[in-house]
Amino acid sequence: MASRLGKDTERIRPVRLRERRAVLLGALALGGVGALGATGCTRVAAASGEKGGGLLDRLRAQGVVRLGIAGEVPFGFIDRDGRLTGEAPELARVIFKRLGVERVQPVPTEFGSLIPGLNSQQFDVVAAGMYVNPERCRQVIFADPDYQMKDAFIVRKGNPEGLRSYRDVVEKKARFATGAGYAEIQYAVEAGYREGDILIVPDQVAGLNAVEAGRVDVFAGTALTVREVVRKSRKAESTEPFAPLVKGERHIDGGAFAFRPGETRLRDAFNTELRELKRTGELLRVLKPFGFTEAEMTDLTAKELCGG
Repeated sequence: MASRLGKDTERIRPVRLRERRAVLLGALALGGVGALGATGCTRVAAASGEKGGGLLDRLRAQGVVRLGIAGEVPFGFIDRDGRLTGEAPELARVIFKRLGVERVQPVPTEFGSLIPGLNSQQFDVVAAGMYVNPERCRQVIFADPDYQMKDAFIVRKGNPEGLRSYRDVVEKKARFATGAGYAEIQYAVEAGYREGDILIVPDQVAGLNAVEAGRVDVFAGTALTVREVVRKSRKAESTEPFAPLVKGERHIDGGAFAFRPGETRLRDAFNTELRELKRTGELLRVLKPFGFTEAEMTDLTAKELCGG
């Protein structure tokens, strides 16, 4: 990402991966879905036949945009008070207000139902921190990523095995764990780790417990979620974020908002405001309360991650 805001100098080659970003499913978010379930049954008007789509005008007239969320902390969830929050909903509030749409309304669904729900008119935009990859780019159009994400490990304090990459895990024959459905499974296999030897756990909390209990030497997850989960641990720590190697090249994922294929006008207007937030540093201010740092800021584009 030339330079990714001064963080990375190498060009990153997007790869075709089936996985989604897997993070801790917020119990609080699940608790709020029932109260809001009725909104998920309301369908929005289909896109018009005009060039670039007419959704932006309709949203301005209605004064509200419906956001598809998946109940995942910190990306998009319902908090203890029943309030929609997370990095994507808060960013949506800022950008859509700039676009003349005053309110956002959550439509909770399962992560796997986000793209089908978007394309079947159940909501207007996916606001769930969704990773951009070529498979998804064939179904929806993405804004440019609002964040990038590297991997990191949970290891015992002091990192006694010196594990800083998947190659280290393989060479040192470390006992390795990651989460169910995580991209990190494929990254470890790419480095030469036998898939059948990977301990699969539900999430990074379970991964932390496995490392603390000595059942494994290392747990792999996204840098942000790993960093957050070890904050209060006395037995474990997180490694420095790193980009896994895929087919010999460094790979960095990026998360973005998704739109129906015909709504290029709305996507382009969204991108214009997103670029301005990046330029002024406002984007980091919006995302920082959810654990994002300067390291997660990016100039990756959807075109790069979609494969050109």
